Amino acid sequence: MEIINAIKQTRYNRIYLPVTIISSILFFIPNLGLVHLFDWDEINFAESAREMIVTGNYHRVQINFQPFWEKPPLFFWLQTLSMKIFGINEFAARLPNAVFGIVTLITFFIIGKKHKCAKFGFIWAMSYLGSFLPHLYFKSGIIDPVFNYFIFLGIYFMYLAIDQPQKSSSKNILLSGIFIGLSNLTKGPVGLLIFLITFLIYFISTCFKNFIGIKKILLFIFCFTTVSVFWFGQEIISNGFTFLKEFITYQANLFLKPVADHGEPFYYHFIVVFFGCFPISILALPVLFKGKIEKSELIRLMRFLFWTVMILFSITTTKIVHYSSMAYMPLSFMAAIYIHHLVENFKKINTYIITVLCFTGLIFSLLLTLLPIIATNKQLLIPYLKDPFAVACLQVDVYWNGYEFCIGIVYFTLIVFAVTLLTKKNNFKGFLVLFYATAFCLFFYTISVVPKIEGYSQRPAINFYKSLAGKDAYVTPYGFKSYAQYFYFQKKAAVKMGEEEEQNYLLRGAINKPAYFVVKITETKFDTICADCKLIKQEGGFLFYKREAVLQK
Repeated sequence: MEIINAIKQTRYNRIYLPVTIISSILFFIPNLGLVHLFDWDEINFAESAREMIVTGNYHRVQINFQPFWEKPPLFFWLQTLSMKIFGINEFAARLPNAVFGIVTLITFFIIGKKHKCAKFGFIWAMSYLGSFLPHLYFKSGIIDPVFNYFIFLGIYFMYLAIDQPQKSSSKNILLSGIFIGLSNLTKGPVGLLIFLITFLIYFISTCFKNFIGIKKILLFIFCFTTVSVFWFGQEIISNGFTFLKEFITYQANLFLKPVADHGEPFYYHFIVVFFGCFPISILALPVLFKGKIEKSELIRLMRFLFWTVMILFSITTTKIVHYSSMAYMPLSFMAAIYIHHLVENFKKINTYIITVLCFTGLIFSLLLTLLPIIATNKQLLIPYLKDPFAVACLQVDVYWNGYEFCIGIVYFTLIVFAVTLLTKKNNFKGFLVLFYATAFCLFFYTISVVPKIEGYSQRPAINFYKSLAGKDAYVTPYGFKSYAQYFYFQKKAAVKMGEEEEQNYLLRGAINKPAYFVVKITETKFDTICADCKLIKQEGGFLFYKREAVLQK
């Protein structure tokens, strides 16, 4: 009997990796271009890549053809390559993250197999695939999935150098330095900061017993610097230290003061991670707070990484949802540890875990169910809304099929089915049902509901920009910040003046071609600000104006 079970297990081990690859491809690649890019970050980053193509300058990051000091270029290079192949569109802008999503799940499987077994690697990969924010970020056009992947590998290879100093220690140090350097080229020095704080805490916890030594530190610094200088050094040589000053100033401001009105309470990221990473945020709890299930240096390091990210970005003044996304990776590892423990030891899942899973799953299912119902009965909601812009947005004619609310109901039904399996100790099947239920829920929701929600919010403005693409005109929003006009109008060059000066010129200056303005309906004084602007139409919460060119004498 044991021989038969061993043969079956060997057969299953062979299919785990193919299933991981096929699942990630099927869930991450399709429908990437189904909806417009979302303001701000998605459009912001895609626009930087587009302007690289337009200008032919792949070294300088720009927005509105002006220096963009906030981010290094590596992610934009990936988007540029994608746009060169697939065109300047939403699919190409999001494809790099989808590819990194596939690579991330494969990496989890390989690392998990190396440190435990193929089943553990598969559980780890599936837990990431089947959790809300980790899944959705691989279908987005933001920087963080690529950034987090490099940080994680940098930390992992440093762990190998510490835990197995007799086995290719220098090679692992070299790889660690390279990957942290790549993270620096992706989003800046915060990746190095996370790395350093995590290992500082780790070494302190071990009283520096397994400290790597000065020679290996110098090797890490050399590799990190060599990769970083590839862009930072060239930029300093070409443009002097003004660039570095601006870059460092912006990074410091993110920590010291709220940028772009993103000031949130201290506990903000804890709420985001707990609810956004359902269900792994719940399944990781027994390992995150207790060491009884399993003890290893890798688990301890993952705990330190998780708390480093959560505390660091909780004390940071600027708080944006994806800032804490690096915590998703160690969280998924700890969830996989707990799940594998239950599966291999035929253990019954903790009662409080089941309770929290059901309660949180019910909340998510209700939200997923109610959102389409409310949208199709918006006349019942409108009297309670105090924001005229929100009311006007809901007036957009968006077609609903009428079955969209069923996704939430089916999702909760599958959660109940998964929980039933878990209570009967059929743990492996139970967790697979739970993770695939979440993945399928997100898949169908992004097809059926997200495009309709986008139809109420930003689509009227974006469609207006697209209708003007290629025309010899000026296009700009007034009274609110947006990057959509650059990407969807396909702006070819910038007016060589400051933002405020440019706006004054378009509103009152002797413009040599028509100027179009997109204004929210709450901007009631626009008609007096631009007396010779003509209202073209209103759609949703937006008013669209045109100012004719001023004839030159």
